[in-house]
Amino acid sequence: MASRLCGGHPATISPVSVVFQIQETRGSARRGTLMLPHGAVETPVFMPVGTQGTVKAIPQHLLEEMDVRLLLGNTYHLYLRPGHEAIRRMGGLHRFMSWDRAILTDSGGFQVFSLSDLCKVTDEGVSFRSHIDGSSHFFSPEHSMDVQIALGADIAMAFDECTEYPADYARSRASLDRTLRWAKRSRDHFEAHKQERPWGRDQSSEIRAQESSFEGRTPSLFGIVQGGMFPDLRRESAERLVEMDFPGYAIGGLSVGEPRELTREMIATVLPLLPADKPRYVMGVGYPDEIAEYARMGVDMMDCVLPTRAARHGLLFTSEGRLNIRNRQYAEDQDPPDPACSCLVCRRYSRAYLRHLMAAQEPLSAVLNTLHNLAFYMEAMRNVREKIAVTA
Repeated sequence: MASRLCGGHPATISPVSVVFQIQETRGSARRGTLMLPHGAVETPVFMPVGTQGTVKAIPQHLLEEMDVRLLLGNTYHLYLRPGHEAIRRMGGLHRFMSWDRAILTDSGGFQVFSLSDLCKVTDEGVSFRSHIDGSSHFFSPEHSMDVQIALGADIAMAFDECTEYPADYARSRASLDRTLRWAKRSRDHFEAHKQERPWGRDQSSEIRAQESSFEGRTPSLFGIVQGGMFPDLRRESAERLVEMDFPGYAIGGLSVGEPRELTREMIATVLPLLPADKPRYVMGVGYPDEIAEYARMGVDMMDCVLPTRAARHGLLFTSEGRLNIRNRQYAEDQDPPDPACSCLVCRRYSRAYLRHLMAAQEPLSAVLNTLHNLAFYMEAMRNVREKIAVTA
């Protein structure tokens, strides 16, 4: 399929929001490029989660070696520690964490959901207590936008309410109505204030070489489709968000305990309703086979804490399935974690050594396990992109 620019803007016009270029399609799957203030991102893409300005256990230079182009930062946690105003004064999150590639920040809405025993939700916003010290705080859609603008995200997310599973129809209906009102408030405030973001970029030579393509690009705000596990509410949410004309759309409120078949049903319900010429992001998913499946369905962006969290508990993802490195059977196993993997861990270390590190509770265990899992996820997305390109 011929290359085309999506979103209605030529790539050289400045300032613009996100530009999404699709190179090839294969059925519902698409291979493309997101052009963001801090560089180009090939899609479908998996975003490692850097909750507190770090992907747990992994320094930034190793993420660069894995060709990670887009990280996810957590608005709630960075707001509490070290604080968004402190990060703004230091030039934004990119400069603070020495990362000159792109960053997406969530809105804080999911953390409100996950810490529901510490918060109270009203139409105005969310009152909550810090899980760190019990101090009182308030997030409104406007304040969430202010925090994300201060952090300097390439892509920010509208403030939303994520319902629990299971949630009945009335609860999901009320939550959806609130989320749609918050989406409009988020969009209006973000558009009025997005130029206030800190632009403290210490560009690498690679990114500097792309200045003519990316200089002057403004941050983007994506809307989030909610509606619980009810197809009619999901459809209404998507349709009304599209009317608000966001530059990209996410599907939220999934992977909260529902069966995988239901997750897939909700994604399949929403995707056809979202603009084909804008990026589509499913939040908080999933296992390697799931992210590959969703990419084949037409999802462009995904994130999940699973590869890093599982690594810290000794669960490795391999071409032969999941491997629990803590098991006694690996005590003298000299094979690499995954013989088919070419990551730096599999090129150098044995299963026996990784098991020993886990048993001895050595910090290096989390580093090596996480490096392998992230490399496995990045390779899974690379394989999806290559298959689309070969058959297009």
